[in-house]
Amino acid sequence: MARKNYLFTSESVSEGHPDKVCDRISDEIVDLVYREARKTGTDPWQVRVACETLATTNRVVIAGEVRVPDSLLKKDKSGAVMMDAAGKPVINPSRFRSAARKAIRSIGYEQDGFHWKKAKVDVLLHPQSADIAQGVDNAADRQGEEGAGDQGIMFGYACTETPELMPAPLYYAHKILELMADARHAGEGEAARLGPDAKSQVTVRYVDGKPAEATSIVVSTQHLDASWDSDKVRKVVEPYVREALDDLPIARDCQWYVNPTGKFVIGGPDGDAGLTGRKIIVDTYGGAAPHGGGAFSGKDTTKVDRSAAYAARYLAKNIVAAGLAERCTIQLSYAIGVAQPLSVYIDTHGTGKVDEAVLEKAVREVMDLSPSGIRRALDLNKPIYARTAAYGHFGRKPGRDGSFSWERTNLVKPLKQAVKALTD
Repeated sequence: MARKNYLFTSESVSEGHPDKVCDRISDEIVDLVYREARKTGTDPWQVRVACETLATTNRVVIAGEVRVPDSLLKKDKSGAVMMDAAGKPVINPSRFRSAARKAIRSIGYEQDGFHWKKAKVDVLLHPQSADIAQGVDNAADRQGEEGAGDQGIMFGYACTETPELMPAPLYYAHKILELMADARHAGEGEAARLGPDAKSQVTVRYVDGKPAEATSIVVSTQHLDASWDSDKVRKVVEPYVREALDDLPIARDCQWYVNPTGKFVIGGPDGDAGLTGRKIIVDTYGGAAPHGGGAFSGKDTTKVDRSAAYAARYLAKNIVAAGLAERCTIQLSYAIGVAQPLSVYIDTHGTGKVDEAVLEKAVREVMDLSPSGIRRALDLNKPIYARTAAYGHFGRKPGRDGSFSWERTNLVKPLKQAVKALTD
């Protein structure tokens, strides 16, 4: 029996958090390769990126393996692609460095310890391993299809706690930081003196299984004025917190912790090293649902860590939007080089209107869950990933550019029809 009355907490981190800086750079690399493929007429289905970024004081290191258009390769004076000692094409680092600097500048880092122009950027990218490529390019279980880029398990989740069908604690934690970042970028009053690095945390009291009130709020934010103390920072950020929590009551005895350690001037990668893929719970459901362990940023969509997690969210959200459940968790599992998932598991946590086994059959009928099928259904071969690097990959509005296509609810009718056919 599920608990009805309890406290639950989720955290978020801003775009300027060291790990998020790295996620953003890695996703700018993914977008660069997809954009260049489209620009040069290269087949975007052939794009491969597995990119990791490390950032520390005025230093960025970008490493990984890629398959990129010739326009991103190093060429000699005659225009021929240069090869290394092993006979592999050499990546031209200049465009990748520019993408990293663009990301850092957009976030807002122009500080002595981390500056978009002054930071040294090392690019250590190399062509994709032939052993991995053969498994992805030729699926073992489906001729002419691509296989999954790795083994693993992926989860999707949705619930009725917010209009975006996301867990309330994470939804509000994200919203606080988004509003603060918008104000900072807009140069809005004293918010213009906030730094890019920030964290938030919201504890929500659930009554009868529904979000009732916020019982504690934590905000730690970098500030560029060294004279500010915790009280001053609270005066600056509290209006944005209250705006973010507008439709969630703040408990009378709510505990507020704003910059609880005091001064927070040194921030970002200068204050703490960052690395791609370390904020996977912030990226997904704030701990309200299981996580398969794989990160998203820096990966093209043959990597099921990313694409299948998007598909699982898409299906879970449409199940809840269709009124087939109030809460839904979906697990998918894959093997490297195999196209179709090895298993599909659905749990509606006692809120389902039909048996989970029926839903498991229905989702397979309405969507091809191979990497190729997911990429086709969600139109993922596009430069749409830099926007996902902060404030979560889920619960966002689908964009006109095709971003966040996995947040659409256009499967509601097909799911209802499939369920009806299976139960009649």
